[in-house]
Amino acid sequence: MAERRTTARPYAEAAFALARDARRLKPWSEMLGLLAAVVGDAGLQPLLDDPRLPRERLAELIIEIGDRHLDSEAQNFVRILAENRRLALLPEIIELYEMRRAEAEAIVEADVTSAYALTDAEQRKISEALKRRMGREVRVTTRVDASLLGGIVIRAGDLVIDGSVRGRIAALATHLNY
Repeated sequence: MAERRTTARPYAEAAFALARDARRLKPWSEMLGLLAAVVGDAGLQPLLDDPRLPRERLAELIIEIGDRHLDSEAQNFVRILAENRRLALLPEIIELYEMRRAEAEAIVEADVTSAYALTDAEQRKISEALKRRMGREVRVTTRVDASLLGGIVIRAGDLVIDGSVRGRIAALATHLNY
């Protein structure tokens, strides 16, 4: 996984630079997301590694699938990825691109896991508290994990806040073992 991300990084940076310079960060997110979905399709997977299929034909096939949703720069990007046999890296490229975009837009992605479904008001409160603490806009995504027993775990960038009952029990057990 780390090797794939390392290989994908220059392509993600190039896509980001193109999008930033053209002031088209969101459209590029959409185009890269579409391309990642296309290459992630089980029907297309065998073609990505088939050495008998000319790279140019593979690029054109993906461009045809993307149809009118890909501008000329995105089509050229597909051709470069195909030429270098890097189309399979599109899921990593979009992930790295989105991280770079969020950084540029001063947005932090926060993953909130709770023992129960959070209300909209609770999500807003968490988002506002994180915004105050981090000094940036925060996009919250939530998940439910009943094994937490109660409370929440927040992951936002390098910040991890474990306010779960399971986390408190683990901390107590660690403390008692000393």
